[in-house]
Amino acid sequence: MRTSDVLMDIKSLILASVLVIASTALAQAQQGQFIFQFSFFAKPVPPADIPNVNEETAAAPALPAAPAISAEASATAADADTALALVPSVPDNAAGIAPSLAITDESVPASAEDSALEALEVAADAGQPIALWRLGTMYESGEGVQQDDVRAFGYFSRIADENASTPPRSLEADIVAQSFVKVGEYYRAGLPDAGIPADSVRSAALLMHAATYFADAQAQYEIGQLYLSGDGISRSALQGARWLSLAARKGHLAAQATLGDLLFNGDGDELPAQPVEGLMWLSIAHERAEGTPDTDWVDELLNKAMSVATPDQRSAALAAADAIGPRIGGG
Repeated sequence: MRTSDVLMDIKSLILASVLVIASTALAQAQQGQFIFQFSFFAKPVPPADIPNVNEETAAAPALPAAPAISAEASATAADADTALALVPSVPDNAAGIAPSLAITDESVPASAEDSALEALEVAADAGQPIALWRLGTMYESGEGVQQDDVRAFGYFSRIADENASTPPRSLEADIVAQSFVKVGEYYRAGLPDAGIPADSVRSAALLMHAATYFADAQAQYEIGQLYLSGDGISRSALQGARWLSLAARKGHLAAQATLGDLLFNGDGDELPAQPVEGLMWLSIAHERAEGTPDTDWVDELLNKAMSVATPDQRSAALAAADAIGPRIGGG
C-alpha cells in the first residue's frame, strides 16, 4: 500500500472519530447530561419576607466588580424569574479570567492508539466547547486519563475565557455556565500547582456571572450559600434566600432543602421563621431526594422540622408541596 493511501486512511479514521464524538456529545447534551433543562412555570407565591425579585430590581444581589469580568445591566435576561441579567464585558486580554495555561503537546496524552482521545484534542484545539468540557471533566475525575486538576482548570478556564458572552439560550450556554462554576470553585479553594491562591472574591464574581447572565441553577445555589456564609460577599440571609429560591424553582434539590431549612428556622430579624413555607420546600426536596445520595441529609432536615412543627403547619405544608411540587422543573 502506498504511503499516500495510508495517510488517507488515517485522516479518514480521525475524521470519523471526530464525527462520532460530536454526535455522542450532542446526544448527551440533548439527554441533559451536559445541559440543564430549565422549566419556566407559573411561579409559586414567595414567602412574605422574600419579595419577588422581579418586583425589587433595585434590591437584586450585587457584587463589586471583578478584576477580570465587569458587567452592566441588560434587558436580555436568561432567567425570566429575575431582573438580574448582565452582559459581560470581556477584557482585551482573554486570559484575564484565569492565568494562561496553554494546552501544549506536553499537556496531552501521547498515545497515538487512542483515536477517540486524539479526536477530542483536535476538536478542543479548534475551540469546540463540548470537547473542551469533556476533556476538562476527564482530567478533573481521572476518567480515562491521569487525574490532573491543573489541566482540568485549563480547559474550563478556556471555555469561560472564550465564550463568556455566548447567547444564554444557545446549545453551548449551559456548558459555558458550568465552566464558570468550575473555575469559580477552583478559585475558592485555590490551586497551588497552577499558581492560583484561594480568592473568595474572584470566585464569587465568576459564580455571579453564571448565576445572572446564564441563570445557572447550580451557580444560583452557590451564590445563595455564599450570602449565608459571607464568604466573598457581605452576609445577608434575605439575599441568600432569594438566590436559593431561584435555584429551588428550577428543581435544584440542594437549594430546595437548604431554603426549606432556612425558612423553617429563620435567621434573626432579617429573615423571620416561616415554618409552613420551610416545610413545603423540605417536603418537595424529600420527594426528589428519594433513591439519591442526598436522601439521608435531606430526610434529617425534614424529620427535625416535622418533629417541632404543629399539626396545622404540617398539614398546610404538605398541601402546598402537593400543589406546587409538580410545577417545579427537574434539576
